[in-house]
Amino acid sequence: MAALAAFGLLAAGCSTGGTGTRDEGMARPDPAAQHRTTPEPSTSSTPVRKVDAFQLVLEDPKVGARVKSDLKRCAGDAHPIDTSYGNVTGGSAPDVVVNVLMCGDSAVGQGTYVYRKGGDGYANVFAAEEPAVYATIDRGDLIVTKQVYAKGDAVPYPSGQIVITYRWSGNGFNEQDRVENEYSRGIGGDGAPVEPLPTPPDG
Repeated sequence: MAALAAFGLLAAGCSTGGTGTRDEGMARPDPAAQHRTTPEPSTSSTPVRKVDAFQLVLEDPKVGARVKSDLKRCAGDAHPIDTSYGNVTGGSAPDVVVNVLMCGDSAVGQGTYVYRKGGDGYANVFAAEEPAVYATIDRGDLIVTKQVYAKGDAVPYPSGQIVITYRWSGNGFNEQDRVENEYSRGIGGDGAPVEPLPTPPDG
């Protein structure tokens, strides 16, 4: 019984790393392996006050013109925006993480932003504007995932992925961890394995 308990403790202390799966579009990544294990500070049990993320981004002077131009409505009269609420800056109110996406099946991220409650409004305290970027909240950390494309890569098949963990320092975010994944080049743009070169005949 003691041996089984020791094995259980050993297994509990292990974790897997990397997110090497090449999912279609890679717009909503799952960087669960790149987080710390300490729990997120508790927040109020009252319901989260939702914000109009579209207006928040549209009226934000720190958001670039290119990203704002992608805020057109997609099919179904919905804006291409994902919104998350959680504590990443240690404030008294939940922070708001907004991801602006491209319309379409690929839903590639165009920009990601963190807004912190202050007074009667929200302040932009983090921004990343580049193709194929997406941010999530994980146990008090901000996890930013970037897809890496080489020349000739199709949107569903990037050459790699970078997952960066940021932590709030009191007046800004500092990088805590970075994981870089390189994907196999044995997968073609159509999702089929690349055929091997033929073996030359003898003689």
